[in-house]
Amino acid sequence: MVAWGALAARAAGAVATGVAGVAVVEGVKKLSGGRAVHQSAVAVTTLGLKVSRAAETGAERIRLNTADVVAEARERLGEQAPPPGAVEKHDHEH
Repeated sequence: MVAWGALAARAAGAVATGVAGVAVVEGVKKLSGGRAVHQSAVAVTTLGLKVSRAAETGAERIRLNTADVVAEARERLGEQAPPPGAVEKHDHEH
């Protein structure tokens, strides 16, 4: 029973925070005519896209380096590395 009370209190706090946030945004819109808020949103979104693309580039670089290491390790074992994108077949049952 105590858990429900704590959950309800947290939910009420989250709702109050959301309502306060909306009130602040609406107040800023009224004061600035909405243009400054729009420009800020565009600037933040632009930054987010740049960061996302940089992360994707880094992840792809890591994936390619890992594939190179695995291919070299297989070569040292005398195995032929499958071409990129090929699905490996298991010649045993699980």
